[in-house]
Formats: sequence, C-alpha cells, structure tokens
Amino acid sequence: MSNRKLIRTTLAEVKGKAREVPQIRERSNGGSQRGPSSDSGRDAGREAARAAQQAAIQVRKRTPPPMETNAELFYYKKQIDAHTPMVIVLLDGEEIEGTIEWYDRGALKVNRKSAPNLLLLKRNVKYMYKADERVEEAVK
Repeated sequence: MSNRKLIRTTLAEVKGKAREVPQIRERSNGGSQRGPSSDSGRDAGREAARAAQQAAIQVRKRTPPPMETNAELFYYKKQIDAHTPMVIVLLDGEEIEGTIEWYDRGALKVNRKSAPNLLLLKRNVKYMYKADERVEEAVK
C-alpha cells in the first residue's frame, strides 16, 4: 500500500467499510450460538456493529469547500501577465475596453489606448470577457 492510500481513502474503500457492517453481525451471531454465554457474545457483536456503523457514517461526512478558491485572482493574474485586451461590461451596460494593469480586493485598474486609464470598482462590473472573443462573435 502506498503512502497516498494511507492519507486518502478511495470510494471503493468507503463502500467496503460500509459492507463490513453486515459481516460483523453474521460473525457475532454465529459465534454466540456456539458458546454457552450467548448474551455476552451478542452484546459484543452489537457493540462492534455500532462502532463499525459510526465509523462508516464518519467516513461519509464531507468537509465543506473552502470559502475562497482564488480562481478570480488567478484569472486576473493570467490576463495581466499576457496583457490581454479585455472588455469590461458595467452594471449600466457601458463597455470599457483595455488591459488590466492591477487589481485588489475591490477595484481594477484598466489601461486604455485611446482614453484615460480608469480605476473601476468591482461592485460596478457586471461581467468581463476577452476582446478577441467579441470579434469572433461579430464575424459569425
């Protein structure tokens, strides 16, 4: 078994653990019929079955996704490094074309060729896309 399997369980292992619960019950019942103290054998079997069920339930719980994936930051960084011409559509429908120079939590600085540079608040941005995509849609 590699180190990776020790850290992360696979779906097959989780399903295998869920299937082990009935097997434990069968063994405890079979063993309790043979011995003279059948009550203690049944109690032990029940406790083992409960523990296995609780372990299976704990395995099924998922951790919530992270609050921030940083996908937005990665996208901005990629467009800044490539100097990609972008079209930024504001909430009122106005389109601003230029390259993103920098960004922070609440704003974008957009450099434009034929007009002054702008500092846009992100809350006023409806959406944005690459300027090349607009040209392709107009040709179709």
